[in-house]
Amino acid sequence: MNQPKYQLKAGDNLTTYEFLSEGSKGKIVKLIQFTTTNYHDVFNLAFGDKDGETGQIDDKVISNNGDSEMVLATVVSALYAFTDKHPDAWIYATGSTKSRTRLYRMGITKYLKEVKTDFQIFGQVGKAWEEFEKEVDYESFLVRRKNQ
Repeated sequence: MNQPKYQLKAGDNLTTYEFLSEGSKGKIVKLIQFTTTNYHDVFNLAFGDKDGETGQIDDKVISNNGDSEMVLATVVSALYAFTDKHPDAWIYATGSTKSRTRLYRMGITKYLKEVKTDFQIFGQVGKAWEEFEKEVDYESFLVRRKNQ
């Protein structure tokens, strides 16, 4: 994605990334985390505001900082960085609510042509996975970097 993005600060093993969102509500620390799952080479992507007390991701808070395009581009840049280190990884993502999952779908749709050059993208409907299509109400997403 050739969009403006925030500078990422990566953790030691490139599974956690932090950045500072700057917008109408001020500066908000955001976290992106890739965690292992019970499936080989499948990682869960978690994203949200950094809780000031626990240091953990709060994926329920609604920041509305007015910089959603830059935030989305920054999450995608973390996806590139993570898959550079883990080229065989599948990344599973879903929103903490139906409306957030819908926002993710809209973000993927907006940049679909660009993203499909580097990634395979699948959406889940019920128990089935299918190649991502616009206008389908997916429950979750599965993404994998194409061979480089």
